[in-house]
Amino acid sequence: MVALVIALALFFDFTNGFHDTANAMATPIATGAIKPKTAVTLAAILNLVGAFLSTEVAKTVSGGIIREGSGGVQITPDIIFAGLMGAILWNMITWLKGLPSSSSHALFGGLIGAAVAGIGFNSVNLETLLQKVILPAVFAPLIAAIVAYICTRLAYALTSRHDPETGTKLTQKRGGFRTGQIFTSSLVALAHGTNDAQKTMGIITLVLIAAGTQTPGSGPQLWVIAACAFAIAIGTYAGGWRIIRTMGAGLTEVKPAQGFAAETSTASAILASSHLGFALSTTQVASGSVIGSGLGRRGTSVRWGMVGKIALGWLFTLPAAGIVGALTALLVKTGVVGVVIAAVAGTGAVLYMFLVSRQSKVGHHNAVEVEEAGQAVRFAKKKAFARARARANESARANEPKDTER
Repeated sequence: MVALVIALALFFDFTNGFHDTANAMATPIATGAIKPKTAVTLAAILNLVGAFLSTEVAKTVSGGIIREGSGGVQITPDIIFAGLMGAILWNMITWLKGLPSSSSHALFGGLIGAAVAGIGFNSVNLETLLQKVILPAVFAPLIAAIVAYICTRLAYALTSRHDPETGTKLTQKRGGFRTGQIFTSSLVALAHGTNDAQKTMGIITLVLIAAGTQTPGSGPQLWVIAACAFAIAIGTYAGGWRIIRTMGAGLTEVKPAQGFAAETSTASAILASSHLGFALSTTQVASGSVIGSGLGRRGTSVRWGMVGKIALGWLFTLPAAGIVGALTALLVKTGVVGVVIAAVAGTGAVLYMFLVSRQSKVGHHNAVEVEEAGQAVRFAKKKAFARARARANESARANEPKDTER
């Protein structure tokens, strides 16, 4: 059972990777800063590196939310199995719909629902849940949106100037922001590894503690860190193109200065949360940053219909994954037969959603459409610059003194 749960946890880590690739790479793909395939490759490598940089979040998951030590409730591998099943199924559903929901909240919801159904309400540490999960879920996206809004306004203010003769507002070249996006998006990918990969490490550590092979309160072992790092990196390389399309073009039209501001605020929030051990939803932070950057640029609009759909996904993630986790927990409590039924049903559901996704396949060739929007901006600017230069040449020729002598 322990081996089955570890395998399932690593599969969840894989789904977390392709579910959250958009957090780092949707905006640079949208602006044409990085090619789609290059973007997911870079994100995969940096997720792998980031997973080795911190274990604070893993300790929160393994020893904070669910009571597992002496004097508390002894959680079992069966319950963790049920929680993972709820998280994976919700991840697959939202991926199929292209909604950037929180893999972290799916994991916590599934785990809490399974623990409550299988053991009781006293198995959940409500204080830690409130401090480390609920409050960051509420405030982190708002803070990221505000920071992205301010950074976007500053970026456009600092790169604009006025013609001293005519007083008209001119715009300086902003190509540097597109180059800067390579570094800021890389920082987001690195930060994602320091936070999201830790959650699966915490789950596997919790399983080992529940099985009696690791002492309560200890952190993840090296082989656990390595396995989770590679699982999330492989998942990130798989792309998650459906959610990339939503994040890159579904929320607002993204320009390089916006993308730079959004990625900077996202990376700052995630790194700070990882340092404090907050099990943050990186998806919520990234979405909040994109929305804030859209509000910060004049002349653009935020697609509030899509924002509403994403918000509903956020709202239902914890309870939906919790319900699935609870139902699975009730099933596995019946014994080996229940575990087999749950495993077969869950595998069948995942395969069904994968086959449905193949009917309307979304891959890097679809993401290129998003990238071409950024290319079109560059072409339009070049054409406008050429027309302005032609008008300036005509004006200069008209003002030249004419030779009146014969």
